[in-house]
Amino acid sequence: MIPRMRTYLLSPTHFNGPCHPNLKLNLHGTIKASGNKEDYKNERQHWIKFNNISNFMVRGGGVIDGNGHIWWKESCKVKTQEACDSGVTPFAVTFQNGKNVSVKNLLFKNSQRMHLVFSNSEVVRASNIVIITPEDSPNTDGIHVSRTTDIVISNSVIGTGDDCISIVNGSMNVRVSRIVCGPGHGISIGSLGKHEDFEEHVSNVGVNTVMLKGTTNGVRIKTWQGGKGSARNIRFENVVMQNVTNPIIIDQYYCDKPRDKNGNILSCPEKKEAVQVSNVVYRNIRGTSARELAIRFRCSEMVPCEGILLENVNLIREGNHVAKAECSNLKYATERHVFPMCQDSYVLSPSPFLS
Repeated sequence: MIPRMRTYLLSPTHFNGPCHPNLKLNLHGTIKASGNKEDYKNERQHWIKFNNISNFMVRGGGVIDGNGHIWWKESCKVKTQEACDSGVTPFAVTFQNGKNVSVKNLLFKNSQRMHLVFSNSEVVRASNIVIITPEDSPNTDGIHVSRTTDIVISNSVIGTGDDCISIVNGSMNVRVSRIVCGPGHGISIGSLGKHEDFEEHVSNVGVNTVMLKGTTNGVRIKTWQGGKGSARNIRFENVVMQNVTNPIIIDQYYCDKPRDKNGNILSCPEKKEAVQVSNVVYRNIRGTSARELAIRFRCSEMVPCEGILLENVNLIREGNHVAKAECSNLKYATERHVFPMCQDSYVLSPSPFLS
């Protein structure tokens, strides 16, 4: 137990199982990461890591402070024109190879990189989580889900410098509900397909009852050109957007933008392979876009998006102006009571998959 009104400085610490079942860590006070980078010389990947632990709960209303400022200021995303720290920056709290894990009633702040990571785990519950980190903090995803199944994330408020929630390769049966997100980069599936030598998959994801406030993206699916795999059976429902820059987006041209010899950003190249995006539902989504383009589907010419349903979608530009949609390479798409609509020339036929 970490008692109330106490703050403990902590160097990188790992808890390795297996352990006795039904353990509980009651965190009532504050755990703060060491501000000395020398303490991380033997462990740059993780600050606090729980590995191979089952039937485990962390709770208590306490604070986990990553003391991230010492890392952010040296990040290559911040120091773009001078020498920077290109080394690995630690995740704050990671659960790896866990089963029946519960994390609830905690405040995370100022993580070095990602705040709360679930990897190679199953049957996970994360609820009543608050994450507070500056909008300009680099790579500070709120909750990151990787190769994890049967996970529920609910009743949480997340403000950060990257994705509020990111769901990546190997994750399935993911439920996200009653979330307030902002600032940040929204709720993201992916990125997927960066490594062309193996497939990456995400499936059966439900995002329901979410508010996004001032985020750079709303609900996003992002995949790399040349990748292999799939993002399928995904539902975004009952979402409210407030001044979101890209409210609805599928981007199959996600990449590290190449530059010419003068440093100008170039477009990502078209490749013959791409991650297949299919059976995606957008239902009961409303609110305001920070710019004119509110819906953008940049699907691959070689591997089009299939089975896209938009129903009861109403997005306007902030200030009560008209918004627009830009849609390319959609196959089997359906729109019902949608504004703004995709252009008819891009919608090839009604979806045989979704109703």
